[in-house]
Amino acid sequence: MIELEGVPELIDPVMVAAFEGWNDAGDAASGAVAHLDREWKGEVFAALDAEDYYDFQVNRPTVWLDNGVRKITWPTTRLSVVRIGGAKPRDLVLVRGIEPSMRWRSFCNELLGFAHELGVEMVVVLGALLGDTPHTRPVPVSGVTSDADLARTMDLEETKYEGPTGIVGVLQEACTHAGVPAVSLWAAVPHYVSQPPNPKATLALLNRLEDLIDIRIPLGELPEDARAWQLGVDQLAAEDSEVAEYVQTLEEARDTADLPEASGDAIAREFERYLRRRDPSAEAGPGAGAGAGDGSYLRDTSSGLTRPPKRKPDSSAEEPPAAPPEDQGGEPGEDSPGPPQA
Repeated sequence: MIELEGVPELIDPVMVAAFEGWNDAGDAASGAVAHLDREWKGEVFAALDAEDYYDFQVNRPTVWLDNGVRKITWPTTRLSVVRIGGAKPRDLVLVRGIEPSMRWRSFCNELLGFAHELGVEMVVVLGALLGDTPHTRPVPVSGVTSDADLARTMDLEETKYEGPTGIVGVLQEACTHAGVPAVSLWAAVPHYVSQPPNPKATLALLNRLEDLIDIRIPLGELPEDARAWQLGVDQLAAEDSEVAEYVQTLEEARDTADLPEASGDAIAREFERYLRRRDPSAEAGPGAGAGAGDGSYLRDTSSGLTRPPKRKPDSSAEEPPAAPPEDQGGEPGEDSPGPPQA
């Protein structure tokens, strides 16, 4: 039974979710929800029972000291609420957790129960995958949905994907069957520099989320962190001629593919975002002009680059493989450049 005592009546709420693990390359998606929660000072109102969904040998609890008293934090999924001020206030229900180890259908049904009780109008699930994209170019972000009407009205791709999926795909499909409008936003992270964090991919997801639900998100120091991240990767790539040559190949392929985007809708979207950030009436509530807070977006790229593959990954793949390499920490593997359209 779901108890929501103490949660105020929400205004036009949208649920935004991200899960660490297979669908979170470079921690880009979970980093985006963490940024929203931090900038708008989210208040946690619910947490799923960890015993129901997690294998503690896979996702281990952590022990910490609170004034000398040992306490345990269990891996779980938490829900918080943030209110966005301005001329058109609205609320976000933030879902941040770890991809569950078991009982995925029950997990999704419990989240949908919260969405129903809170009157959520739409669910947006964020994801990130490893792909054939150069770090020097804008991060590609794909917006997909199973709803043909939603795809048409919100300029999204209608998913045609068939194959292995993660909790992002399962949750989106559960929303569709429950009659809840749902969208997945996927950022492509360069597979040769997959170590988290990736503030550039996080920033790209937040920009696309802004466009999707027409809000202004305070970015704090995130743009500066994204530039520092790219500069660090530039320096590392310059030290390895093989990597530098491979990056140049990716740049040429990307520039050729993106030529049609150099006009029309892409320019209009960027201009609309610029105007939204300049509009004083669009002030985004608490923390709108604040810094990035606790410095979670590290600038250390000293862990180096992954060597480019001898063979380019298959461009027909649309989703991470079912068994990602162990050295990726359970994230999408190098052979999955296309957007996973669950």
